[in-house]
Amino acid sequence: MKPGSTLTELLETSGFQPSYFDMGRRVNPIDRAAFLDFECTRSPYPLPLQQQAWFAVLLAEPDNPQGEVSIWFLHLPLDEQCKLQQAVRDDLLQRLLEVTGRNLQAAEKGEQLQAALQDNPYAFTPKQERLAVFHAKVSRLLNRPPSRFYAHARSYFCGEIGWDQWPFLGYQGIADLGARFDLEDTSQQLAAAIPQLPGAPLEALCHCLENERVTDEIATALLERMESALNEEEIDLQLITAAIRGSSQARSPEIRQRLIERVLQAPCATHSEILAAIAGRAWEGLQETTICRLFLERLAENQEGQALFNQLLSDLMFLPDTRPRVLAGVRDPARSEQLSSAFGAFLQGVQTTP
Repeated sequence: MKPGSTLTELLETSGFQPSYFDMGRRVNPIDRAAFLDFECTRSPYPLPLQQQAWFAVLLAEPDNPQGEVSIWFLHLPLDEQCKLQQAVRDDLLQRLLEVTGRNLQAAEKGEQLQAALQDNPYAFTPKQERLAVFHAKVSRLLNRPPSRFYAHARSYFCGEIGWDQWPFLGYQGIADLGARFDLEDTSQQLAAAIPQLPGAPLEALCHCLENERVTDEIATALLERMESALNEEEIDLQLITAAIRGSSQARSPEIRQRLIERVLQAPCATHSEILAAIAGRAWEGLQETTICRLFLERLAENQEGQALFNQLLSDLMFLPDTRPRVLAGVRDPARSEQLSSAFGAFLQGVQTTP
């Protein structure tokens, strides 16, 4: 194996056309050039989670786009700059070559490719909900029809059957609907349905929509539904976190910012579910200085204590675009004594970690 080899080069020289998807924070495509820069350690991984790169590799044959495809799910540890460790990259490639031989096209491709990750320490299996979203996105990318559950899910969320019929929905159908929300006036129909949906199907829908650039009408409907929930005597934390996640890629940053700021002003913002949803799915909202500082104050007050503060702060510090805002917030002379104390304990923990 020549020095500097990458997974992209290995697969392309073997006759495959790889496509990459982030599988950590969101299920979103990664541009080939950006992924190659990451592999060559020129750039950090765009969306690190828990100090690792979690991604899928979709393997198709360029001359047969409608043929069988193979999928690899991999996670690779990152260094302190969120860049790929060269030793890890080379170890992965060496393991692949040892299993498959020097020609990935040898024997039967499908079986060969699937066997390549058997007992591989860098392989992982995504949760079923994530797999459903991934398959929905791949089907659309390859111009293939959605699953057999799609029509029923679309009928339900478009209000054509009773709202109490949600237990009969297939999750794959909801994922397909999320991946196709911009087709056939579906966006308007989803926005009309959001005020009336029971909690369970709304949560499932939002977990799929978090991977999409949702329209203003959907984001506004989620904002209004969340505000109604905040005014209830008994707060539904799952509904609020669902609204945060479902609007996290809203096309209008103003609506997204309003939603995050509104929930952070509420007493329930110290709950771990809400803070984790913002840090893990809606972190771009922290680019706004006021919201970032409000989030950090709520994180310092969180109900789980220092462990959650350390976990979420450490994760946010690994996001290159978010790190400067977070550092400015925890170092702000006007920060509260509680935030100052929590950050001091965080630094002490970092310094004592072997």
